[in-house]
Amino acid sequence: MTEGTLRNSHEVIVVGGGQAGLALGYHLRQQGKDFKILEAASEPAAAWRERWESLKLFTSARYDGLPGMDFPGDPDRYPTRDEVAEYLAEYARRFDLPVELNSRVKAVRRKDDRFDVELEDRAYEAQQVVIATGPFQAPIVPQLAQDLGDGVVQMHSTAYRSPDSLPEGRVLVVGGGNTGFQIAEELSASREVHLSIGSRQTPLPQRILGRDLFWFLEKTGVIRKTIDSRMGRRMSERETLIGSTPRRIRRQYGVELHGRAVSADGSTVRFDDDTQVDVAGVVWATGFRVDHSWIDVPVFDADERVIHQRGVTQAPGLYFIGMYWQYTRGSALLGGVKDDAEYLAARIEASRADSFTPKTEIAGAA
Repeated sequence: MTEGTLRNSHEVIVVGGGQAGLALGYHLRQQGKDFKILEAASEPAAAWRERWESLKLFTSARYDGLPGMDFPGDPDRYPTRDEVAEYLAEYARRFDLPVELNSRVKAVRRKDDRFDVELEDRAYEAQQVVIATGPFQAPIVPQLAQDLGDGVVQMHSTAYRSPDSLPEGRVLVVGGGNTGFQIAEELSASREVHLSIGSRQTPLPQRILGRDLFWFLEKTGVIRKTIDSRMGRRMSERETLIGSTPRRIRRQYGVELHGRAVSADGSTVRFDDDTQVDVAGVVWATGFRVDHSWIDVPVFDADERVIHQRGVTQAPGLYFIGMYWQYTRGSALLGGVKDDAEYLAARIEASRADSFTPKTEIAGAA
């Protein structure tokens, strides 16, 4: 930030305009807060629009609504990528949420009893800051990808859009989670597909006795088990595969299964089950890592994980929302984040300083 940069002061700054930031924004609007939601992308719900075209949620629409607005349409259907993006854009419009696009935050720093939130061309000052950037930030691609030849087309799942993204010929999908299975199933309609599964995830049916899986999770209270409970700790240690199984994808879709990918050379990928395959393309459905390097506040442990209690950090006024297993299994889900949003909004309201007065000034001015 340079001298003369416009500095705006607000009660709350929310960094991230996805479902977590919007859900919190709803409550802040109800409270009459002076706040801004800063979104790095150039359009609303960009993170959803950038996913593959055929993506469908594994939660039915009944469980996908944010606070104050149900997800439209048949509550038993499974919304598509574009439907989710349109829903989030309409949500921001309906509640007149102050989302500023093209606003990538470069740094968050503590300054006395407030925070400096710095962008490329401007800065904000806030009493309280909420980090709502979610768990899907920096794509992970294994080191062995560098050993594949130039003739192999490879991409992370974030760059995959449709089968047209890949060349004709044999394709490998690496990653045994919901993303890897969905992409492998789609690709199998037009080419030979191999799927590398590094660690097995617990398979769960999408529907049981005609009802959505999440109906049962709600009725039994499992979806509300917290990370502090014995069951919650066990559940958080292993992801679930919803609506697919290795057996089903092999028998119904003809996908060839392999173990963990361990090495590559030219167009050949080798696996830890002593198999190998020559491929024309690879999709790395290998997940993400969280990048909080731009947050210059001491709220992280030695492994760079956020130290928090349900999103509340040890730095007064700094919060996180939308993290994986922040409090329950639903914390990072579209319809599950609302509980954490309500909780954090109450904490923000309780911390409100009576003396706060919004202001605008020119940084560096006398």
